[in-house]
Amino acid sequence: VLLVTSKGVSGASFTFVNRCAYTVWPGILANAGSPRLDSTGFELPKDSSRSFQAPTGWSGRFWGRTGCTFDGSGSGACLTGDCGAGQMECNGLGAAPPVTLAEFTLGTGGQDFYDVSLVDGYNLPMIVEGSGGSGLCASTGCTTDLNRQCPSELRVGDGDACKSACEAFGSPEYCCSGAYSTPATCKPSVYSEMFKAACPRSYSYAYDDATSTFTCTGADYTVTFCPSSPSQKSSRDTTPVTEATPVTGSTSQGSGSESGVSYSGFWLLYVKDAQLARFQLSFRLCLPWIWSITMFGGSGINSSK
Repeated sequence: VLLVTSKGVSGASFTFVNRCAYTVWPGILANAGSPRLDSTGFELPKDSSRSFQAPTGWSGRFWGRTGCTFDGSGSGACLTGDCGAGQMECNGLGAAPPVTLAEFTLGTGGQDFYDVSLVDGYNLPMIVEGSGGSGLCASTGCTTDLNRQCPSELRVGDGDACKSACEAFGSPEYCCSGAYSTPATCKPSVYSEMFKAACPRSYSYAYDDATSTFTCTGADYTVTFCPSSPSQKSSRDTTPVTEATPVTGSTSQGSGSESGVSYSGFWLLYVKDAQLARFQLSFRLCLPWIWSITMFGGSGINSSK
């Protein structure tokens, strides 16, 4: 008698946990060729959890919707992460940016690939943790409240969400499109570097694969919204950034996680002042002028003395 009980054969369990001080409405989108899970969108009150089983080979993404209003029939909309279905169930529709995304591919050989992405912006803190698996199985996600530190040019409403530079400006160099559609031509921007400093393991722009995609074999996964500070520190201390295995092309572009406590200093340098991003951009534009003053202005000033 052959008993098929391996996680690599049966897939994985996903548990959603809400530690926010408010209700979150998770959305679920299966990629093309993957079956829908038992729900595509549901209500998750604070301090509650809900689990789903996904078959092996499944791939898709999860996110949290906030500020939702649904009537008794399930019709309504959300302030952030809305999927445009007009219902609590997303029914095969994805999230409108800006939104924090968790992306998964459950490998047929038992190895899973996962990431947390800020490529489409940010709307709430989220971490992904694996359990019962083998391999590095590093925790990943973004625990920093980027809405509080979001530069005004990226801010949505009164700090409800934080856009990506691509969403805010639509420029090819920010969107990694057109002439900037390859890893060689699309580089991190001041804005994506801000996101990366806050959340070192999260995807900050489209080609941020090397430090942002993680693997685990035969695990179940917990997706936590607004993780508490003690669990944040614990996951960071036990899974430092240097343990990450570079992986490319395994999931849709976008993901990573905050881990090293030392990164908090870098985050303060980047975004303690919400205007600093604009200052850095202005400084770069002024560099030619500063160079000319240094090279030619100095002699003129000295001669006048």
